[in-house]
This record gives sequence, C-alpha cells and structure tokens, in this order.
Amino acid sequence: HIITTSIVYSDHHLQPMAGQEWSSGLFDCWEDKFSCCYAFWCWPCFACAISEGLGENRLLPLCDLCSPAVAAIAGIPLCVPPVALSFRTAVRKKYGIKGTLCNDITMSCVCNLCVWCQIDRELKRHNNSSTVQSQTPVTIQPVSSGGK
Repeated sequence: HIITTSIVYSDHHLQPMAGQEWSSGLFDCWEDKFSCCYAFWCWPCFACAISEGLGENRLLPLCDLCSPAVAAIAGIPLCVPPVALSFRTAVRKKYGIKGTLCNDITMSCVCNLCVWCQIDRELKRHNNSSTVQSQTPVTIQPVSSGGK
C-alpha cells in the first residue's frame, strides 16, 4: 500500500506590507536603553547575538571589525561595514521597509552602532521579542561550613 499526501504551503501571511518605514530612526537608540548601552559597551557581543537571532553564524559580525583593517593592509580603502550593511538590507527587504541599497550603505557608514541598534529594534517590533536578552542577576549565598 502506498500512501500519498499533498501538502500545500501558503506564504500569503509572510508577505510584508510594501512601503512601510523603519519602526524607529537611525538615531533613536534611546528608545531601547538596554540595547543601546549593550551595543555601546560591548558591541561585538551585541552584534553576535543579533547575528545568531537572524539565523546566521554568531561570529559573522566580527568581519565588520576585521574587514577594514585587512583591506587597509592590502591598500584597499574600505569604509563600509559589510555585515551591518547586508543585515540592514536583509531586514529592510524581509519586512518591506522603504529604502535603497545606497541609503543602506550611507547609514552603515554614518553610524555602525546605530545601524545594529536599529536592526535590533526592528526585529523586536516584528518578533515581539528581543534577539538580545537581558540576564537576571543571581545572588549566591555563601555555603556555611557547619561551624567547623
């Protein structure tokens, strides 16, 4: 006996609304103070967490740190952070946000940290959760030695 099953997928609910704006501006970092501070004090950790949240290699954002240095050694001027640019463009395309590649390049060059924060805010808006999670402090009580 052979059993056949037909599965029909509909991606209608996955289609973004065309032409919407970013949910926050490039310099609206203080809308999410935790992410802003996290990005400022430990950008590599922040960017790596976002990369992992997007399903990419966790260490991929480190190319934004290394690429300009390696290119400069080779005599090639490079000011565009490749990972921030590609992630900003991918998020813009995924959610149907208005914009152009030229604008993505400009914003990535103007303030790389702000681009990462904007991506995080956009992901939070669409996923209703952060790709960057805060840790709850844990208090550890000393173990008593039983009077010895």
